[in-house]
Amino acid sequence: MGRCRPADRVMFLRAWLSNPLPVGVVAPSGKSLARLMTSELNPLSGPVLELGPGTGPFTDALIRKGVPEREIALVDLGVEFGQLLAARYPQATVLAKDATCSYRPSCANKYAIVISGLPLLSLPASAVMRILVRAFALSNHNAIFYQFTYGWRCPVPKAIFERLNLEATRIGTAISNIPPASVYKIVHDVPGEVSA
Repeated sequence: MGRCRPADRVMFLRAWLSNPLPVGVVAPSGKSLARLMTSELNPLSGPVLELGPGTGPFTDALIRKGVPEREIALVDLGVEFGQLLAARYPQATVLAKDATCSYRPSCANKYAIVISGLPLLSLPASAVMRILVRAFALSNHNAIFYQFTYGWRCPVPKAIFERLNLEATRIGTAISNIPPASVYKIVHDVPGEVSA
């Protein structure tokens, strides 16, 4: 686990060059960011929905935290990433889907945790809204959505927080990640269903 193979970097760079907005970055996230993204999780945290896993640095961290691989669903638009993830995590559910569209990973229970590696800062507000609505629709009422950003503040626009009754708390910054990245924990402000 904890891979950051040269081939992963090449795959990311190639994906970014062919379609930069959905990929968002030119290299996989580092170990320090993966540790921070999963710092509040434990073996009983699942099931987990991971959006934009890329080559799997957060997935590796989830498994190191004791989350069973079979309780992880991975949603990534990139077909090449999907093939890599299916080979690397054979017990996980892998879907080559757009997180802004309708998708349904096979899971008997609703998700307790959402881990997002999506580049929300590069997406229009309407896409961010669809991502959050869909993720929370697949999650239980007290689910937690973890999002990282290279920006100075939470990448979700304030208007979306107000409309969806969500609130965010910064849980830390991975200074040694290149570039440094902050992680936000997003939850329901008022328990209940999130809908647009």
